[in-house]
Amino acid sequence: MDPCVDPHRVHPLRVRPLNDAPVRPGGRYVLYWCRWNRRVESNHALVYAAGVANRLKLPLVCFERLSCAYATANDRFHTFVLEGVPGFGAALRKLGIPYVFHLPRVKTSTDAATRAMFGEAAVIVTDDCLRATPRVDVQLLAVDSSCIVPMNAIPARSYAAYSIRPRIHRLLPEFLQTAPAVEVRQRSREEFAEWHTAVTAANIPELLAECEIDHSVPASTTFRGGRKAAAETLERFLEERLRRYARDKNEPSLHATSDLSPYLHYGHISALEVALAVKAHAAEHKLIAEEFLEELIVRRELAFNFTRYTAEYASLGALPDWARKTIAEHRGDRREYVYSREQFEAAATHDELWNATQKELRLRGKIHGYYRMYWGKKVIEWSASAEEAYAAMLYLHDRYALDGDDPNTYGNILWCFGLHDRPWPERTIYGTIRCMVRSGMERKTDVKAYLREIEYLERTGKELSL
Repeated sequence: MDPCVDPHRVHPLRVRPLNDAPVRPGGRYVLYWCRWNRRVESNHALVYAAGVANRLKLPLVCFERLSCAYATANDRFHTFVLEGVPGFGAALRKLGIPYVFHLPRVKTSTDAATRAMFGEAAVIVTDDCLRATPRVDVQLLAVDSSCIVPMNAIPARSYAAYSIRPRIHRLLPEFLQTAPAVEVRQRSREEFAEWHTAVTAANIPELLAECEIDHSVPASTTFRGGRKAAAETLERFLEERLRRYARDKNEPSLHATSDLSPYLHYGHISALEVALAVKAHAAEHKLIAEEFLEELIVRRELAFNFTRYTAEYASLGALPDWARKTIAEHRGDRREYVYSREQFEAAATHDELWNATQKELRLRGKIHGYYRMYWGKKVIEWSASAEEAYAAMLYLHDRYALDGDDPNTYGNILWCFGLHDRPWPERTIYGTIRCMVRSGMERKTDVKAYLREIEYLERTGKELSL
């Protein structure tokens, strides 16, 4: 049997070879290259890497590199990742897995640490994610631990929730199962001191100050990173919010949503363990959790399916024909208001509700889901073109959102333009794309309560109620 086949502990549909290179003879360890799932629990990629290491009779090493070089690197994103490093490292070391966390301080830093760690690996296992795949001369495999039903289990693009839903539900009994625990037979205490950056809660400000990143975007006022914070957020949702979710999820002032999207994005918690915890809690307390599970599983995995099977997932070219047609037909419609990207970023529109949603993004790093739809629809209405609107939305998410640069980001932004939706009655500017209006928000939600909350957060830096 190929030493990198693990049919018993990780389903083969979760595993995707990224090259056809061989196992490196004489490799000192198997390397788990962590790029997404920063956790020990419910991590199929880590489980798979441990299985490969056990069969090759080698130690397992975890390597993570937090770069300064990506365009939107800033204090917010660096802080959120760094806050999770001490806990992740301790959990790995407890299993006998060395953790090498490398923090370059400048954008022009060489990739010497990555080359060194790759150079002595017998096999590299990484997370199946949107990140670009480098060329390496050793076997490289990606393992899907982001989705409950592996992306490979649905081998073509689904164009709407109604088409992917029956496929997911058919496969859920097989995949909605607790992930295996990580088992490492050859434990190691090697420290890799040349490349490892020690991170503690106390030295994060100092490390941030040394990094050549954008220091004008501060850490979130609301969300702290790491496994402990993710677990606490899930527990709060189960104990205080799940029973209210279906009724109150669209009302921001009632705080009935899970607030887990930043932790799902940064891999501090998995969708699988969230779903299992929600199902167990709902069964124990006789609650109905279907609406939340629909969002967590069907809608979220529709976005992953979209980015997996769509080459131009980050452009308007990915829209259905009817949406691109109606955008073209209404390109010349007169706009009462037209704002630049800079005005949007500064929350300087005529609409205090829209401005509040943008302030929430800048302060918290996340907009309430229902109000984020309003935020996006109005950017379309108040931009000179659909292209400018899309570019502004993507820029603002990439710069401020803790759940940005994610399959859900691309799917949800393009939903504002008609992706995974249907034609609606014709309107100016929108054409047959669904619109949202201020009066509808006031009719359906307590806008005044939301405005008070964001005003207080902006003025004090503190939460009025969460």
